[in-house]
Amino acid sequence: MKTKINGILTLLLALVVQISFAQEKVISGTVSDETGPLPGVNVLIKGTTSGVETDFDGKFSIKAKTGDTLIFSFVGMKTVEKIVGTTNVINLTMASDNVLDEVVVTSLGIKRAKKSLGYASQEIKGDKVSTVKLDNVVNSLSGKISGVQIKANNNFGGSSNFLIRGISSLTGNNQPLFIIDGIPISNQIENSANQKNGRRGFDYGNAASDINPDDVESINILKGAAASAIYGSRGANGVVIITTKKGKEGNMKVNISSGITLGKIDRSTFLKYQDKYGAGYGPYYGSTGYFEDIDVNGDGINDLAVPTYEDGSFGAPLDGSLVYQWDAFVPEHPNYQTATPYIAGKNTPADFFETSHQINNSISISGSDDKVSYRLGYTNFQNKGILPNSKLDKNTFNFNGTLKVSNKLTTGANANFINQDVIGRNSTGYGDNLMSQFRQWWQVNVDIKDQKYIYDLTGKNYSWNHQGSVGGSPLQPQYWDNPYWTRYQNYQSDNRNRFFGNAFATYNINDWLDLTGKVAVDTYSEVREDRRAVGSVATEFGLTVGDQASGYQRTQINFSEFNYDLMLNFSKDLSEKLTLNGVLGMNIRKEKYHFWRASTNGGLANPGVYSLRNSVLPVNLPEERLAEKQVNGYYVQATLGYNDRLFLEFTDRYDVSSSLPTANNSYNYFAVSGSFIFSELINTNWLNYGKLRAGYAEVGNDLPANNVYDTYNVIDHFGSVALSSFNGTKKNENLVPERTKEIELGLETRFLNNRLGLNLSWYKKDTENQLMPVTTTAASGFSSRWVNAGTIENKGVEVSLDGKIIQNEDFKWNTTINWSKNNNLVKELYSDVENIQLASFQGGISINATKGQPYGTIRGTGFVYDDNGNKVVNDNGYYKVKSNQIIGDTNPDWNAGITNTLSYKNLSLSFLIDIQQGGDVYSLDLHYGQGTGLPDYTGGLNELGNPIRNPITSGPDSGGVLNPGVTEDGQPNTTRTPADTYNGAFYWGDSNVNPAALTIYDASYIKLRELSLKYNFPKTWLQNSAVSDLTISLVGRNLWIIDKNVPFADPESGLGAGNAQGYLSGSYPTVRTVGLNVNLEF
Repeated sequence: MKTKINGILTLLLALVVQISFAQEKVISGTVSDETGPLPGVNVLIKGTTSGVETDFDGKFSIKAKTGDTLIFSFVGMKTVEKIVGTTNVINLTMASDNVLDEVVVTSLGIKRAKKSLGYASQEIKGDKVSTVKLDNVVNSLSGKISGVQIKANNNFGGSSNFLIRGISSLTGNNQPLFIIDGIPISNQIENSANQKNGRRGFDYGNAASDINPDDVESINILKGAAASAIYGSRGANGVVIITTKKGKEGNMKVNISSGITLGKIDRSTFLKYQDKYGAGYGPYYGSTGYFEDIDVNGDGINDLAVPTYEDGSFGAPLDGSLVYQWDAFVPEHPNYQTATPYIAGKNTPADFFETSHQINNSISISGSDDKVSYRLGYTNFQNKGILPNSKLDKNTFNFNGTLKVSNKLTTGANANFINQDVIGRNSTGYGDNLMSQFRQWWQVNVDIKDQKYIYDLTGKNYSWNHQGSVGGSPLQPQYWDNPYWTRYQNYQSDNRNRFFGNAFATYNINDWLDLTGKVAVDTYSEVREDRRAVGSVATEFGLTVGDQASGYQRTQINFSEFNYDLMLNFSKDLSEKLTLNGVLGMNIRKEKYHFWRASTNGGLANPGVYSLRNSVLPVNLPEERLAEKQVNGYYVQATLGYNDRLFLEFTDRYDVSSSLPTANNSYNYFAVSGSFIFSELINTNWLNYGKLRAGYAEVGNDLPANNVYDTYNVIDHFGSVALSSFNGTKKNENLVPERTKEIELGLETRFLNNRLGLNLSWYKKDTENQLMPVTTTAASGFSSRWVNAGTIENKGVEVSLDGKIIQNEDFKWNTTINWSKNNNLVKELYSDVENIQLASFQGGISINATKGQPYGTIRGTGFVYDDNGNKVVNDNGYYKVKSNQIIGDTNPDWNAGITNTLSYKNLSLSFLIDIQQGGDVYSLDLHYGQGTGLPDYTGGLNELGNPIRNPITSGPDSGGVLNPGVTEDGQPNTTRTPADTYNGAFYWGDSNVNPAALTIYDASYIKLRELSLKYNFPKTWLQNSAVSDLTISLVGRNLWIIDKNVPFADPESGLGAGNAQGYLSGSYPTVRTVGLNVNLEF
């Protein structure tokens, strides 16, 4: 009986113990780092989705069972696991994640230990590009990466020029390759040749602008050839590796982000008008010289009327006298047949610009467990520009997911769909561009709001610049339409639908070998429409680029790229100290590009009907291009590591390309790099990490499709006879890809308990076998032919310095400095060719590649200097000039960015100073603008204190301009030049008076590029709500140009992305923006 009782008691005791182990209890504690409590630490029960986060004081509370394992994780800290025991309190101090254990995403999307990389790469986290919402994520990188030059022009929805380590290709693409989650995506810039040459056209932006900043987890820039060689010819200009956000382990989370941003133009980047003199070009009109003598009001007596048909401001003084101006001719205007005071317009064209609005709303749902990971997101971005009738709408859908089918097999997919609609992009360059009107050809007596008033009232094209008394149609615009008519009637629109994504499967063969198969696609279709309403001023329009007063043009673009990859990944410990990691793979890439463009001919038959069938004359044959290309690639990359401190990497890629002749269609690229962790051999407290690295690589630029064999172009029929013709440039069956040879050395260190870090790189690269057109004999039937010749050299230094200046419990101050300098040199061209003209622009200037000079020199009429460097002035007081000389260099001397982040408890302030030193730009805006008397200094005072438009005398009351310089005998110039008429000191039409060099400016700048003030609400405030995280931020972009040398413009503004930079024509002002963002997590 006793035995039975003991047995029962034992069974009961075991049951009590079992129950006690199975029962949940509340585990609480505090998590800290070396400076104090650590908020936001993830605390997760291992093997479940149950978890919490520490509050502002580092405290947490979670229900768990004895024997459970709690995982404590936080970005930048080593993950800690703790087993729940008998105690209900767990306190711990987290240690900083060792630099030696940092992992980055590199080529082919492979995660690599940063210490093993023998080349330069720089990573930026997603919150650094999504805090300030922009329509082009590329612009968010400006000033944040060393060795990268990003030039964001001010065109609405426009393109950005993105260079890594300078320009390497004379005539080819110099933009980097973009990879998103292993998907190569197009960054095509498809602007018309007319637009690129500074004439009428639109900047349609980079295709990479479809990347949604809210989806970005990190961006890693692979800068050198050793880093990008595995991509073959596509990686010649560097690679931008973008990793998007994925589902993270834990409960399902919902993230909502909403923001609004308002913008106003920066007045320092727009023309400041003189307000002393009105319409005309001098004393050339009527009996008074400055006004027409015509009977305006019908009383039989001649009246004084402004020469409305002129578009300059070298007229009579604005003295308030009563004269008949443009509105006196318009029957619907209250001032019809009425004289009004002759004064400067109260509202200048600077008041034409409206307040911009950007609204960004996004939502995502994500989660993960040991089998499934997912994230589904949607973002709506709306941007109303500074111009009337300008709007960009973008909708982005994103899905990321992985499924662990078994212990051996994992599958996944990534899908992105983007729809973008744009109305009212601004025209660029010279021609039908409002900025050409406002900056170059304007009457300062015109009030811009009066132009709005009459357009809103009538809907008609009543312009300030109508023919008045000199034309058969007095109200017909002479040179310029009413600006509001331009925006609401002569507008463009475009729509793009894009899909990119991939699907993959990875099979784990054993513990060191796995096989991955992947299919990736990037495809988009785009439709562009350009309208010109009946009644407009005739200007360049349509396929023939002839002057047409009305018309309709339609462009369709279809692009697709498919990539098929098979990769064998290996990671093997060969011995206790020797490791081998790498990948062996093959890639098949298929591209297809179709371009189609057509326009009406001779104008529109019926006003307001925008259709190709509404053409006055038969429509010309459309412009049509089809390009198809396939590249089969085979690659290997292997990294041998010794004792976790010495690494040697070898990369080789062999490609077979359909764009090369069959007999010579394959090529090989390779790279060798190494790194040595020397800090492992030094036992010192002040050095935490030290790495030396070196690399050598050879990569190149493949040929575009259809560039080897001569083909016929189908041209307009001659009656019923079909015609074809050769292109003017002969193609070449023997062309080979350009080849870049680069050597790179680097040093990476961290000091003082990881509070100070330095990353230093030096590189030198030569790009040979340049593709270039050279003149050929007329007997060949061609004007030029393509050849392989020439070498461009780039060499430079990149420095990244980061420091934790102050780190204590409540206050932290972190600083990052990026600085880089690139020297570019055109070492060789073809045979005896000394110069290749890359682009020719109005104003008599061109952008060139000149042997022995940097790529991108500006040529034009320049000054003559004496032996002491003084400008020489002729007997008439004008500068002596010399034609076709180098007058500028578009390359900066160096670039820098300084980011400071200061945080106090939950409040943080961050700001970026972006700097460029050197580089030159030419301003057609001021070349013409000062010639028509618009800038303030053309109506200002000379060094004697007299109005420069006063007559020139020999006394102290003399007007005119005294050009600084010396005469041919070396004496200071004392001869003044007149500035009272159109053909005086600022006359644009004579290079002997106004040489191109007169409006060349230093493009240096210092900008407060970004600012954000962010507050993260304490967890304790949210603990009784469904919200687990709440952040509010006040953000600003382009708030202050601290210093610049280009007057009335932003040095970064221009026509758009491309190889020919440094030209300002009709440039748009910079927009200062301020916004508010709210981010919630549930």
